Amino acid sequence: MDTSRITHRPKRGPVSQAGDLLDTVKQYARQETLEPLKGAARWVGVGSVAALSLGLALVFSALGILRLSQDLGGTVLDGSWSFVHYFITLGAVAVLVFLTFSRVSQRSLAKDS
Repeated sequence: MDTSRITHRPKRGPVSQAGDLLDTVKQYARQETLEPLKGAARWVGVGSVAALSLGLALVFSALGILRLSQDLGGTVLDGSWSFVHYFITLGAVAVLVFLTFSRVSQRSLAKDS
């Protein structure tokens, strides 16, 4: 029997096994906590920028609709009927908000749902 080809692995003691177990636990914790948190932070960042952009667009749209209503209304809705312009703007903004929320598709961070 040729014993020159047999390699003997050094025996691993309990300290070495505990170190391997600790490394495995650290790697698992990093994989299951830090990586999803990085993804969540990215998701929240993009969502915050989008919400800010949509909010500014809605404010400027409301101001534009109000000014257009006042220009097109002329002198008919002046005086005691000037509040009608604000109701027109409120109705248009309500439609815009409804359309915006109807287009939102992802409700959670989970990729499966």
